[in-house]
Amino acid sequence: MPSSNPIDDRLITTFGRLAEAYSRLERQLGAAMQAQTGLPHGWFEVLIRLARSEAGQLMMSVLADRVALTTSGITRLIDRMEAAGYVERRPCATDRRVSYAAITAPGREILDRAAVIHARNLRDAFASFDEDDLTVLDGLLDRLREGA
Repeated sequence: MPSSNPIDDRLITTFGRLAEAYSRLERQLGAAMQAQTGLPHGWFEVLIRLARSEAGQLMMSVLADRVALTTSGITRLIDRMEAAGYVERRPCATDRRVSYAAITAPGREILDRAAVIHARNLRDAFASFDEDDLTVLDGLLDRLREGA
């Protein structure tokens, strides 16, 4: 018989497990990336999204949404990344209120180096998953992301 206590709700437990798994992976993989490349994992996430975008740039508001930061949070992060030479701001030609963050050549270089290391670390982290497991996980995460 299901519990009537709301804290025992199965979805609360499932979400907690998801959050815990993410948190552990973020700490483990983030620390490894920082140690092996000098690049913080949050910076990697920004650079990879820019590199995969048309013309290597995204509107600041879109980038903030994709890396789960507020607009002020992404502004501060881009300030630091710009000072390091990995990104640059570009104005929008048609709307002065809009600006873009764009990856620079040095940003692309460090991203390329970090991606090799990150992929290796991810292979280690997911070593117990076979291709079918990864396909199922990808599908479930896509459904969850699209529903949110």
